[in-house]
Amino acid sequence: MGRIRCDRTVAWSALCALRAQAPGGPDLRQEFSRDPGRFEALSQNAPHVFADLSKNLLDAAITTQLFALARECGLESHRAAMFAGDAINTTEKRAVKHWLLRSPPPVPAAPMADPDLQAVHATLDAMLAYAELVRADGAITDIVNIGIGGSDLGPQMAVVALGAHGGTGKRLHFVSNVDGHELAATLSMCQPQHTLFLIASKTFTTTETMTNAHSAKLWFEAGGGADIARHFCALTTNVAAANAFGVSTTFGFWDWVGGRYSLWSAIGLPIAIAIGAQGFRDFLAGAHAMDEHFRLAPLETNLPVRLALIDIWYRNFLGFTSRSVAPYHSALRRWPAYLQQLEMESNGKRVDMQGDALPFGTSPVVWGEPGTNGQHAYFQMLHQGMDVVPVEFVAVRTPEHHLSGHHDKLLANALAQAQALMLGQPDSGGHRDFPGNRPSTFLLLDVLDPASLGALIALQEHRVFVSGSLWGINSFDQWGVELGKLLAKDIEPRLRSGDATGLDASTAGLLRKLRAG
Repeated sequence: MGRIRCDRTVAWSALCALRAQAPGGPDLRQEFSRDPGRFEALSQNAPHVFADLSKNLLDAAITTQLFALARECGLESHRAAMFAGDAINTTEKRAVKHWLLRSPPPVPAAPMADPDLQAVHATLDAMLAYAELVRADGAITDIVNIGIGGSDLGPQMAVVALGAHGGTGKRLHFVSNVDGHELAATLSMCQPQHTLFLIASKTFTTTETMTNAHSAKLWFEAGGGADIARHFCALTTNVAAANAFGVSTTFGFWDWVGGRYSLWSAIGLPIAIAIGAQGFRDFLAGAHAMDEHFRLAPLETNLPVRLALIDIWYRNFLGFTSRSVAPYHSALRRWPAYLQQLEMESNGKRVDMQGDALPFGTSPVVWGEPGTNGQHAYFQMLHQGMDVVPVEFVAVRTPEHHLSGHHDKLLANALAQAQALMLGQPDSGGHRDFPGNRPSTFLLLDVLDPASLGALIALQEHRVFVSGSLWGINSFDQWGVELGKLLAKDIEPRLRSGDATGLDASTAGLLRKLRAG
């Protein structure tokens, strides 16, 4: 069947009627009281991830109509089109095949082997062989990844998350900001003869990345470094530009890999250096297991689908404009930042696939901090503020440390915060009144290892796809990134010349202020 935008379906009208009956959604305390089996009905296992959805503002009628909405919108056919390699990124006329990067290798001598899959594994094998060489190279003590956006957020998050699975004794650094303070601080910890730079830029033209790369090269040469080819590696498709820079070792990827989905590709080289070739293959295998779950599971037991439908219910019917992400594991401290790009760059759109203005909101604002730090910062607002903000807890059953008592306290806090948000606490005096009925989702991993992290990331990727599919938008372009960058190219020389001709009064005034004194 064809695709229909969500607000043009029968199920959308039914959901509007259900919202009108209970504008704030069901009362969770009453729902649990009425249904002793609510936890079992609204929780499930998926590859490497257990999800408790029972503390969300859902009842049977809402849930039924949400699944009807997905079917009316043609979600299943859109999902099939993605996995078939169709050009579902219509504005850029590209396929969306990041899932292929974690598919198993083709069977030897298979008569119909996918040439893209063959190329993926040839590149993967070469990249992992290089990663092992770097891991074994005792002269290299520091690896500096220079990238931005998808070439930084995903690899950095994964390297931090899997720190307990490294064991190379090497230090990995990530530089993304064009602010020279970041690069200078990193270089102050390194020595040229012991540093390897990874330049991650698909085009080898990204302004921030190339500015940092050229400064790193100057620092390297000023410190006596002469072997650019040994100390610089490029993750790019522009081999000619990399060679002109002095780099001879390059690993490329394909135009059907979007930046925020690229950590599975050569962009993941710092992850492979951190956790080793087998660890990286386990990372890909965990993601592939989630791919298969998303591709094959019925909608009613399909975790990415269920999460996305809750997102749509909250954003479009209950009017919740943000979601707080609270990972209760310090190694996941970059998880909220990673999700910000994944979701808000993908679904922060105001027009549909035909370019027509949407009459409803799309991506929520995604934000958060690790627990328990967040409890002493913004949880006050979550419990007693005027806005209802759904919270997504992420916890890990088994820790990687052996410090007595810590992990039980951590998990107790995660469970208690979710419980307190739901139950609340009435108080006639007012100041200690907790309204409760504030929703949350609880995602639980048995361990935080390469396979489980891969599955967790793929879960979120597919969740974003589902939301965008129902909203009728293209989740795979990012034109909104371009305008400010284009204007910056005009303003930069004006900071040197002082020419404010044609600028608006505010920008001209700020330019004069920056040049004064």
